[in-house]
Amino acid sequence: MKEKVVLAYSGGLDTTAIIPWLKENYDYDVVCVCIDCGQESELDGLDERAKASGAAKLYIEDVVDEFCDEYIVPCVQAHAVYENKYLLGTSMARPVIAKRLVEIARKEGAVAICHGATGKGNDQIRFELAIKALAPDIKIIAAWRDKNWNMDSRESEIEFCKAHGINLPFAADSSYSRDRNIWHISHEGLELEDPANEPNYEHLLVLGNTPEKAPDEVEYVTMTFEKGVPKTVNGKAMKVSDIIRELNRLGGKHGIGIIDIVENRVVGMKSRGVYETPGGTILYEAHQQLEELILDRETYELKEEMGNKLAQIVYEGKWFSPRREAVQAFIESTQEYVTGEVKFKLYKGNIIKAGTTSPYSLYNESIASFTTGDMYDHHDAEGFINLFGLSTKVRAMKMAEVKNNGK
Repeated sequence: MKEKVVLAYSGGLDTTAIIPWLKENYDYDVVCVCIDCGQESELDGLDERAKASGAAKLYIEDVVDEFCDEYIVPCVQAHAVYENKYLLGTSMARPVIAKRLVEIARKEGAVAICHGATGKGNDQIRFELAIKALAPDIKIIAAWRDKNWNMDSRESEIEFCKAHGINLPFAADSSYSRDRNIWHISHEGLELEDPANEPNYEHLLVLGNTPEKAPDEVEYVTMTFEKGVPKTVNGKAMKVSDIIRELNRLGGKHGIGIIDIVENRVVGMKSRGVYETPGGTILYEAHQQLEELILDRETYELKEEMGNKLAQIVYEGKWFSPRREAVQAFIESTQEYVTGEVKFKLYKGNIIKAGTTSPYSLYNESIASFTTGDMYDHHDAEGFINLFGLSTKVRAMKMAEVKNNGK
């Protein structure tokens, strides 16, 4: 029997071409594994396509709930955002995909795992670091970096497939390069390759409207959280994946969560892309609106730093690392009392506060009010300011003394 290789299979042109390429160059039986993170219609017809391309077997593995509960929720709780804009849609999905690839490779007794990520992107790093962390004994084949790979364009891949009797409905350059899951969809290529060009949103958007085309009426939404985990939308209890689907529907309708970003890839280059994350943008904002009522200033400040750390860890593909576990443990400790209700309204790309409540709120109206109450004496501020500003005053006095002595 031939040795087996597990191929991370999306059904797109790259991974379709890789099937006959692997058989030709490595003489492996190719076991395709498509990890369903919420791609929806992109999964249609994969079985026929994989078999027509020469695959020995195809797995379609549904990891949507695992992805939402174990990867998305920790990032929401941390408010992990890369470079102040990117909500990590592709980055968060890679470790759960790699984990399942390793599991199938073990089940099949495969000697290698192959991926179709290019040598210019972040995904090669994310996949390979995860595989190394979970299965250091399994060989990794990165097709685009392999000495036997001689295809450098969509046209050459299409010609390769035709030469191997595979006629597939892929156009050379009629669409964007996209990555989709339940959390987001990213768009790269075509006019986006030049940052001077405005995105062609009429052609580009998949999940919703632009703010200009969103309804002229506001829509109120109420959410509840328990220990930092979303539980209900508009009074209806749902699992996290269904909450994200509902928020995607609402956010897409109102033009929420469209960003155009030039980001710094791990490999050193800048990359321009447009991301649609309607539900995720709402979820991040709702969680933060609740959290600001509950966390004290010092914890909030440290948590913000840890959130940025987690974003970097996830973006760089180091999910399966002691550092991620330690940062996540801190984040989880801050969520013990992040319970309550958030109300907001959606309007033409905006998420507008409409009231937040929590049994653990640290907001105290008798202290915060302009009306003098029993718990706060305005006169106490004088001594506090004198001590808090003592170093500032001492320095100013010293600088004045130096200046006078220099005359």
